[in-house]
Amino acid sequence: MNSRRSLVIVSGGQTGADRAALDFALRHGFAHRGWCPAGRLAEDGRLDDCYRLKETPSPAYAQRTEWNVRDTDGTVIFTLQPELSGGTLLTWKYAQELGKPVLVVVAGQTEAPAKALREFIRQHRIRALNVAGPRASFAPGIGAFVERVLEEALLKKRGQAPARRGGLPA
Repeated sequence: MNSRRSLVIVSGGQTGADRAALDFALRHGFAHRGWCPAGRLAEDGRLDDCYRLKETPSPAYAQRTEWNVRDTDGTVIFTLQPELSGGTLLTWKYAQELGKPVLVVVAGQTEAPAKALREFIRQHRIRALNVAGPRASFAPGIGAFVERVLEEALLKKRGQAPARRGGLPA
């Protein structure tokens, strides 16, 4: 597993999975970066400047998605449903096209998600981790799931029992 000093959290800033990853990074001292659409667009308005993201030339979400996959060592996609759709599916497709490692973590279906994420980071020697998944309006509760898994994967000691919060599935 990488230390906090060497792992960079990358995300596009959308509500839900993206924003949860960035908030986690800010709260716990991880470096963060990423691409966001021109105008810092997100479903809840303009993305706050506290997030150190660069704007793509286009306001299209697809360009931001592709560039975040392209500019990282691997992508973790968090989802509450096993079927990917919309921008989440596009993220997976870009990872396939660009030959980048991708891990899909499905709430309640991925056994030991924190352990799976730690192993993914170790196996692929991830230094810049793209974190993706659905926006909050499509998947209420996704943010809490992302934060819980990131906390358990990146902050908890391996032998320690994971904290359970918010009634979300393990």
